[in-house]
Amino acid sequence: MTQLSKSLKPRHLEMISIGGIIGAGLFVGSSASIAAVGPAIVLSYLITGTLVLLVMRMLGEMSLSMPNVTSFTEFARAGLGPGAGFIAGWLYWYFWIIVVPAEAIAGANILHTWITQVPTGLLGCGLMALMTGVNLMSARSYGEFEFWFSSIKVAAIIVFILLAGAFAFGWTAPHGATFHNLSAYGGFVPHGAVSVLAGAVTVFFSLTGAEIVAVAAAESAEPSRAISRLTSSIILRILMFYVGSVFFIMAVVPWTSIRIGESPFTLALERMHFWWAGIAMDAIILTAVLSCLNSAFYVCSRVLFVLAARGDAPQGLIKLNARRVPVRSVLLCSGAGVIGILAATQAPQSVFAFLVDASGALMVFVYGLIALAHLRMRRQRERAGQPAPALTMWLFPWTNYLAIAAMLAILIAMQFTPGLGADLHVSLMSLAVVMGAYLVLRRRRAVRGAAEAVPEAVLARDGKLNE
Repeated sequence: MTQLSKSLKPRHLEMISIGGIIGAGLFVGSSASIAAVGPAIVLSYLITGTLVLLVMRMLGEMSLSMPNVTSFTEFARAGLGPGAGFIAGWLYWYFWIIVVPAEAIAGANILHTWITQVPTGLLGCGLMALMTGVNLMSARSYGEFEFWFSSIKVAAIIVFILLAGAFAFGWTAPHGATFHNLSAYGGFVPHGAVSVLAGAVTVFFSLTGAEIVAVAAAESAEPSRAISRLTSSIILRILMFYVGSVFFIMAVVPWTSIRIGESPFTLALERMHFWWAGIAMDAIILTAVLSCLNSAFYVCSRVLFVLAARGDAPQGLIKLNARRVPVRSVLLCSGAGVIGILAATQAPQSVFAFLVDASGALMVFVYGLIALAHLRMRRQRERAGQPAPALTMWLFPWTNYLAIAAMLAILIAMQFTPGLGADLHVSLMSLAVVMGAYLVLRRRRAVRGAAEAVPEAVLARDGKLNE
């Protein structure tokens, strides 16, 4: 049995696509971006959101053009060959396997404020055990978990936008509208236009995750239709949840009062005199962390399964249980996550810091491969005279060139952004390691193929001699 289940429903995929882009990066991580850019961080989110939209639109077109390809990284293989599929798959897996312990530790830190007598590392391992159990049950259990946890996140953001909007417009504020906060502290762009571009680099990593639906769709009844439908509406989610909430935070509180590492949502709610803000946001952030942990766990196991099915990972990882769950892939990801937690708790400034740095630019590399794959597949389809699918890329090929140029700009900006240059260098090392691994694998396959061809040639020669 090597066929995954088809148990995920449209409502699951809808919330998986939303949950993939709403995590602790919005609720807490946005504080660092706001502190570095100021109110103009809204523009950074718009720029990055547009880039993510273009990549998702490419995925939507490719999913309809090639309905047999149902995994995100496999589009790179379909468009650019097995080497690109190997590189995209393993880089994508590495990115998310680092997210697993990172989110587990983030959740453990929140729980530790409530359960102080239990060590953080033990709480993190407990969360890992919980997610292992959820992902071992079935794809349906993952979908249900993600549906409800994402629903909580979405409801929280909608309520926040309504409350903050009412305050910003002066309907609930004691002294009238507060939109002056957008320009009162050094202007809307206090650090200059360059800071907006640098901010786009940092928020790019918060917005990655929308493509998870292109992995989960493989376990739905109509994968290609699900991907194309959800990719078409992803920009609305980005605009509403990220740009909308951050815009109202900037309008409610002076951006200079936001402290790195503390939730700007909590600060805004406290400014609006909601006494329950701290407790409520801790609960919501914990929900977001568990949701991201669950999704990262799922993605890692399914990407490993796809790599194994292609011969790019050990074949034992293909094995499914009675519920069509790749058990060994799930357990391998669980083990890697526990190792990451131990590294984070025992050597947070050395081992785990290096692992996190090594994943810094990987999603830029993977998205770049997807953009190049789409460009090539579209050219091939047009040369073959095949009809266009119902959903196509806007202004092709210029939007592809724009997306690729934007990703190159992100890499260049990383080099010159304090704190991100080292991440780029170590990420390039990760890319080099994966490329080297593929060359070794290709050589072994060539040697094995040559060895298998020799007996066939001998048999053919002997047959001719006997004649």
